[in-house]
Amino acid sequence: MCRFVESIKLDNGEFKRLELHQERVRLAIQDYYPSEKVFHLIESLTETTYPPVGLYKCRVVYDSLIREIEYIPYIRREIRSLKLLETQLESTQYKPENRSDYNAAFALRGDCDEIILVKNGLLTDTSFSNIALFDGQCWFTPRIPLIYGVNRAWLIKHKVLMEKDILVSELVNFKLVSLFNAMNEFGDIELDVSAIRL
Repeated sequence: MCRFVESIKLDNGEFKRLELHQERVRLAIQDYYPSEKVFHLIESLTETTYPPVGLYKCRVVYDSLIREIEYIPYIRREIRSLKLLETQLESTQYKPENRSDYNAAFALRGDCDEIILVKNGLLTDTSFSNIALFDGQCWFTPRIPLIYGVNRAWLIKHKVLMEKDILVSELVNFKLVSLFNAMNEFGDIELDVSAIRL
């Protein structure tokens, strides 16, 4: 039985981007449990006792039904360096509960703080976030990430980011790299491209 995770930002009692999380839940259940009715995240979360103040990761584990909801105080990691690492991981529309492949890749970061996974010569994601690169005029995000994040979807919809295949050899054309996910807003983690090591 496949289980999935939604990591939802809870900021001072407000759940962020719930509609996009709901859509990802719908896709997962449609693909893996097509005979089951899609549960409603908003109803399920508002029935829980959640922290009214502070920044929390609301972690929802589910298959055809919600199996677990937990609220974890969130502290942003400090990231100063990124290592490029080859991967054969498949792209997916949803987040699997089993992260062993990502954890194994992260363990190969050496003396860097984080990795950028490269597939077929193209940049994809870090072990925990989507990425975007700035060329001095526009921000671009890899056209085929490993996980299609909800924040990424929002940023593309609102034309903050454009999708593009980005080869490792094209890194010299960019100035900045941004790491973002459901918990980290676009611009929260931003580094000079020189922080990326081959």
